[in-house]
Amino acid sequence: MTPPPVSEQITQRSASNLALAFIMLPKEKRAGMSALYAFCREVDDVADEESVPVPERRQRLGQWREDIRLACAGGQPQFPVNRELQPFVARHHLPFDLFDDLIRGVEMDLDITRYETWAHLEEYCYRVASVVGLLSIEIFGHQSPACQTYAVHLGKALQLTNILRDVGNDAARGRIYLPLAELARHQVSEEDILHGRFTPRFRRLAQTTAARARHHYALARASLPAEDRQAMVAAELMGAVYWRLLRKLEQADFPVLAPQPAKLHKLQKIGLILRTWYRSATGALTPNYGV
Repeated sequence: MTPPPVSEQITQRSASNLALAFIMLPKEKRAGMSALYAFCREVDDVADEESVPVPERRQRLGQWREDIRLACAGGQPQFPVNRELQPFVARHHLPFDLFDDLIRGVEMDLDITRYETWAHLEEYCYRVASVVGLLSIEIFGHQSPACQTYAVHLGKALQLTNILRDVGNDAARGRIYLPLAELARHQVSEEDILHGRFTPRFRRLAQTTAARARHHYALARASLPAEDRQAMVAAELMGAVYWRLLRKLEQADFPVLAPQPAKLHKLQKIGLILRTWYRSATGALTPNYGV
């Protein structure tokens, strides 16, 4: 029996919500998204491997950058994931600049453990999440240029939800993504977060972060062109899953300082898949998040 493509193996091993959304796609688009997801997973894993010295991780990311440049230019990439991604790069005209932006985003994690302002943090969110959305909508097959605005806002909404969920997990690694200016405004110290101290001031900080994510969900909802709603069904499933996660965090009073991040139960995810499928099949395609 022929083994599945490397990209598919990486996707199958992952418990990612992003990979979960591929179930909504037809076969060709599912293969393209698996290849894109595998690329994202590989470069992210390089950046996150803290047992490897930073200069070596930077060198490896440079190798990934040059290899995907070859793939985008019609050359002969060496990494199996990039070889599998290359036909989709050509078919959907995926530009190297977006892959380069994504790698620049994961490279930020090599040097930065604190963000000063929302603008600084949202630059990171754009690179590691919105860029993935901009690549994804090309594979999904959008018609309207306005769909790019949708991808940018939905990417930021998902990443801010991730950042809020993972405060404790990131703190265990010495990282604080919540902007220092917001910590100061709410009188929350870095030590409060690093030591997992939940206070009324931290609650207000978490509420502000959730409101920021909600803002981007609302903008994504408003900017999704009607003619692209059917094509964006997998992205809409992602929006529904992460919106439900954000609501869960809010309703539970932000239990985000523990090292183990909160998750949706499997049955909740299955329910969201079925609901999104039903809404797609019946034409009820108005986004069910951001309100």
